[in-house]
Amino acid sequence: MKMVMLCMLALALVGSAAGDLPPRDRSYKILVLSPVTCPSHRNMFKSPVEILAERGHKIVMLIPLPSISKHPNVKEINIEMPEPNMNLFVEGKSLGGLPVLGKDLPAMAQNFYQIPSVKQLYEKRKDFDLILVDHMFNEAVYPFLHEVPFITVAAPGMDHRQSAVLGNVLNPSYAPHLIGSFPFPLSLWYAGKIELNKPKAAGSTYFTYKPHRATTQSVRLKMTSEIARNVAQFIFGELLGIITLPISGQFPDLPPLLDIERNQSLTLMNTHFSITTPVPLLPSQVEVGAIHCRPGKPLPQDLELWLSEAGSMGVIYFSLGSILRGELMPPEYLQVFLEAFRRLPQRVLWKYEGELEGASDNVKVSSWLPQQDILAHQSVKVFISHGGLFSLQESIFHEKPLLVLPVFGDQPRNGMVVENLDIGRVLVWEELTADRIVDTLTDIISNQKYKENVARMSAYLRDQPMTPQELAVFWTEYVIRHRGAPQLRCPAAQLSWVEFLMLDVVGLLLLALLLPLLLIRRLLKAIFAAVLGGNSKRKWD
Repeated sequence: MKMVMLCMLALALVGSAAGDLPPRDRSYKILVLSPVTCPSHRNMFKSPVEILAERGHKIVMLIPLPSISKHPNVKEINIEMPEPNMNLFVEGKSLGGLPVLGKDLPAMAQNFYQIPSVKQLYEKRKDFDLILVDHMFNEAVYPFLHEVPFITVAAPGMDHRQSAVLGNVLNPSYAPHLIGSFPFPLSLWYAGKIELNKPKAAGSTYFTYKPHRATTQSVRLKMTSEIARNVAQFIFGELLGIITLPISGQFPDLPPLLDIERNQSLTLMNTHFSITTPVPLLPSQVEVGAIHCRPGKPLPQDLELWLSEAGSMGVIYFSLGSILRGELMPPEYLQVFLEAFRRLPQRVLWKYEGELEGASDNVKVSSWLPQQDILAHQSVKVFISHGGLFSLQESIFHEKPLLVLPVFGDQPRNGMVVENLDIGRVLVWEELTADRIVDTLTDIISNQKYKENVARMSAYLRDQPMTPQELAVFWTEYVIRHRGAPQLRCPAAQLSWVEFLMLDVVGLLLLALLLPLLLIRRLLKAIFAAVLGGNSKRKWD
């Protein structure tokens, strides 16, 4: 019965995507740009790209990572981009881990337009019906987007700054920031419950508007004169540090970055209201959260046997994602995990890059593991995760409780989601001990509430009129059919802050209220002067 249900779900998520969508009017040419990315972001493009290709569209992808599709309609152009040289266990602690990119992004963008394949694509960019672009840290590709319909793909989910650019300014009193970790109700100042180092005061309102101000005013790439001089400024503000990204001087007539960004037709956001804070959305903000999730596939025979032989005690799956490398884990943490796993009755499947010495017999180590297929296995009892958004969604999709160990970026926020939904627990690295790990894992496995809650959340996530894959494909084709779909754009995106907040109207109303008060004051003053004589002047003055 379970196998039948999995097969039906697989058809619903993948097979029906082509059948339930409206017939295509013709074959489209779509360009995907994601030069600054990571494996998880790349995987978000995989499902819609393959469905679009299956529907007969021609896809060209510019990415720095290995192939994600073998479909004949998908052409991948792999470019070499400098990889960030950093240990996120150490450097990622600073303000969400984002400042570490400040030293690497210049090298990534410096020679981007000198790459022959990039230059050829840029010259042919108007041959494409649409461009899909990874929205974060990929401003270097914005010259491609000038006067061309494009859609942004927001892999981290809701981004306050991007939402404001679209005309939807979110209220920080209830809408958490991309890398914020504040409980509800959000207050001006709050001692963070899930902080990367130790708790410290942080204001949710300040945290929301500070990066918004920095990015909307400073990140703007005014290429008209700067690129003409062969220097373009990407200033990521105080949270990200000030960096300069030199780009070849071949775009003398390019408008400011903000003007280009405002022309996006819509954004596909890796979020869903069932597993985050519901917020008001524009028609141009389409939720496709868990778009990469799928039913589990059969595991390799040796791995299937090892998981199945765990018996009733089950298996604990441990992975810190595709960016955090296990071999870079500080030795003191490594020894804590080895000691804790030695004391557990469960088997532990550990994604760990490098050689691992001192592991007990109940621990199996591999540098790569098919995560979704493992999470779908009935023997897995709990998922120890860094709290990345993709891992969080996969865990909920496959109904596995979590133990979250946030390191950087949005992971503290995702950890708070796990605690608020009561689908797992969160531990802080600086407070890790073998006893704490064992006690926490024992609680998650033995307490049925975590399993029940995550199963309920999984049902919420799956219960949708269209699959995330179908939504992404429908809106991609919609934008092409309607020549950029300008009808989706909110007029608020073109307003200044004075106009948006109606400060001119408020000022006029205040003036209208003030003038009668002044007139009444003068009238009363004259009356009292006439009645009381000169003494009234001293009283009123």
